[in-house]
Amino acid sequence: MGRKLAEITDLTKSYGNSGFQSQVIRGISMDIYEGDFLAVMGPSGAGKTTLLNLLSTLDKPDGGRILLDGEDLGRAGNRRLSEIRRDKIGFIFQEYNLLDNMTLEDNIALPLALNGVEPGQVQERVRHMAELFGLSRHLSKYPWQLSGGQKQRGASARALVTDPEIVFADEPTGALDSRSGRELLESLKQANEEGKATVLMVTHDAFAASYARQVYFLTDGQIQCRLIRKESRRAFYEKILDMLASMGGERE
Repeated sequence: MGRKLAEITDLTKSYGNSGFQSQVIRGISMDIYEGDFLAVMGPSGAGKTTLLNLLSTLDKPDGGRILLDGEDLGRAGNRRLSEIRRDKIGFIFQEYNLLDNMTLEDNIALPLALNGVEPGQVQERVRHMAELFGLSRHLSKYPWQLSGGQKQRGASARALVTDPEIVFADEPTGALDSRSGRELLESLKQANEEGKATVLMVTHDAFAASYARQVYFLTDGQIQCRLIRKESRRAFYEKILDMLASMGGERE
């Protein structure tokens, strides 16, 4: 087990006004270690995306504490939070968010260019990420010339090219067909195993979750249980399906 990267303690979050409030996150505590690949599952409305938004500084909790690299995010001002997002966090969303007027190579390189990284180093890091995500032959193409899977792998390469402390992925395979989703997950798994990414992924898909090392199950804003992978991915997939069925869901 690597160093503790994030410590989450008694996190709470509600939405609404004083007349009616809905508590979405109810006292969640968890630790994230360097090299983890975590998946968060649960039914619609369980609080998965809200939890991801809180941990990634896109939203602020009502209560509890989030430490990232020992720094209390609740005490950080907006400028410091922007620096943390730039320097320590990578994002992969269901929408690819690639810029249509730039080649894939330039899209991947964009965060490095904005950070003032030397051109030679930019090219080296982009080429390495492109190789990792199976995109080396597509770098000169524009997003409209790419398949959905290639665009999502490009977005993932862009998220990892800055060497962030942690990558947050929100339903990264949600808009992909099964083959493209599998290719993306294999690339993320390889990046994680090579020590290039600590990943927290929100997903409703048991197959996607089976690529993780641990799976947290949320219900009504609380962690109900956690599975740790000690077997093959296929066997872990079956275990996840069984857990979902036992919690009142259906095996897919």
